[in-house]
Amino acid sequence: MTGNNIIPHSHTISKIDRNNLTGNSSLVIWFTGLSGSGKSTLADNLEKKLFANGILSYILDGDNIRSGLNKDLDFSDSGRKENIRRIGEVAKLLCDAGVVVLTAFISPFRQDRKDVRDMLGNGEFIEIYVKCDLSECEKRDVKGLYSKARTGEIKDFTGISSPYEEPQNPEFTVDTKKLTIEESINEIYNYLEPKIRIKA
Repeated sequence: MTGNNIIPHSHTISKIDRNNLTGNSSLVIWFTGLSGSGKSTLADNLEKKLFANGILSYILDGDNIRSGLNKDLDFSDSGRKENIRRIGEVAKLLCDAGVVVLTAFISPFRQDRKDVRDMLGNGEFIEIYVKCDLSECEKRDVKGLYSKARTGEIKDFTGISSPYEEPQNPEFTVDTKKLTIEESINEIYNYLEPKIRIKA
């Protein structure tokens, strides 16, 4: 609980200073969608393209975060909510550090995604809906999670026994059933590049 004696320190170097140093605006690119929709694959390939173009970025990915920072959380609604809250706080810190943050999380609830958006400055949260219908995600099922959810081995699985609330007004939507990875990345990068580059 935050106490009355906590007073955040105001540091000399600002986010604007760090952005000017890198030549990039810092943003949080929030990939959301069902398991198997392609969030992690897109984040990984987008980071490679950003890196090749001299843009500093960092990926926060679902399973990786749950293996460390959030390994104490379960998959109940409250566990999912806290998972996204912590990720949002980390993303905010990285954004303040001048980094383009790529996050790949199912993040099934609209309110949780809005709460992260509200943590950040105007225009710093870019929600990308990785659209892919459930049947296609199940066909991919590279981790075997859907089959386990169907048999009840995994409880509270998004899309099967727990809801996924689609974004209503995402900044960008990419349909990974219709587009290849390369086509998806090119479309996303062309959308993002003008927002990331600081005009000379």
